[in-house]
Amino acid sequence: MSGQPARPQRDLLRELLLALLPLIATVTLLFLATQPAYTVLLHGGKGLSPYAYQGLVQDLLQYRIALLDPQVTPEKRAAWYEQVLSSASNRSQFVLLDSIEASDEFRLLNVQRGLERRTPAGLKRAINEAIALNNLVRDYSAAQGAAYEKAFVELRRALIGSAVFSGLLSLVLILRALLLWRAEQRRAQQREDRQREALNLASHEMRRPLQSLLLAADALRAAPDETLRQRLLAQIEDSAAQLASRADLTRLNDLYLDVTLRVQPTDLTALVRRFSSSRVHVTAPEQLLWPVDANRVRQMLENLVENAVKYTQGAVELTLDAAQGAPRVQVRDHGPGMSDELRGRVFLPYERGPQSLAPGSGLGLPLVRRYARAHGGDVMLTHAPGGGLLITLTFGQAETHVRPLTPQGRLTPG
Repeated sequence: MSGQPARPQRDLLRELLLALLPLIATVTLLFLATQPAYTVLLHGGKGLSPYAYQGLVQDLLQYRIALLDPQVTPEKRAAWYEQVLSSASNRSQFVLLDSIEASDEFRLLNVQRGLERRTPAGLKRAINEAIALNNLVRDYSAAQGAAYEKAFVELRRALIGSAVFSGLLSLVLILRALLLWRAEQRRAQQREDRQREALNLASHEMRRPLQSLLLAADALRAAPDETLRQRLLAQIEDSAAQLASRADLTRLNDLYLDVTLRVQPTDLTALVRRFSSSRVHVTAPEQLLWPVDANRVRQMLENLVENAVKYTQGAVELTLDAAQGAPRVQVRDHGPGMSDELRGRVFLPYERGPQSLAPGSGLGLPLVRRYARAHGGDVMLTHAPGGGLLITLTFGQAETHVRPLTPQGRLTPG
């Protein structure tokens, strides 16, 4: 019960969030769109300064000239060496050195090592490394400028795109509100249709026990002996129980739409033999127990036998056996049969057999199939050998709680 008041609050919160969605989406888009430009500016600082790299190359070239010039004293050569080595050893003066080195194989450390060798080959290697690093800086600077330009172009596109997206999103939300309204109208109509269907099915299924009750009550008035009166009273009680079972207004959905079974081990033989009459010939084993909802199985048998008797002339054969370990009921008549096209439609609500034979609502067989599938089985119509129609009702394992076995002398309501 405590969860019911919380749902309107959740719905209100959801609709509020949806109303804020255009604002949130626009801010998010702008943030994501400006992030590349912000990242470029953050990592690029005020821009890449190549002067330290150029100065290193100039110092190395001047040191080489000093080595080749015979007029330069050893003291000046040593001073040039110390200056170049100090410059190559000071990584902090080279902007974005880690990024530059990560883009290729050239390293400032190779310049330092080449100088420390103090050989012409080492100096040559140091000069080549320094020139390569300077070229990388130049390329990196050009790429950084292009990145700035691209980021600002993307920013402009994002501003235009976010405005378009915000407008489209607002339009979608308006359409959503209209669709929700229409969906609610459809759900209301569907609820009304389901209620009408449940009431129609209840009316259809109440007709037989009501007729039986009225006939038994009328016969009771003229019953000549006590034995017949007791049998008629039992029939009246049974019909009243069936009426209560089929007309429970609090369970119409469970009874006729989203079927919920009340399963217990039941002697199907006793159920089948109830239908024995001058026209209905019953064949069944002495006992066949199976977990079913007895009242729903009785309704299935009533519909199948009633259809066979109503639409045909002559005997109707009702057979119960256990084919492949599970119960199977077959109803066979000797009438004109049914076309393939009609057999494909007869399980649809309000579809009927040959309409010139007898009146009907076309709800019985659809309800039989609904109950059969709830019991893990199905109902099928085929041509009977030698003519007529053969209806086969199968049972499986119903996915419901199995009650303890109760006495079978009387069917209980529900």
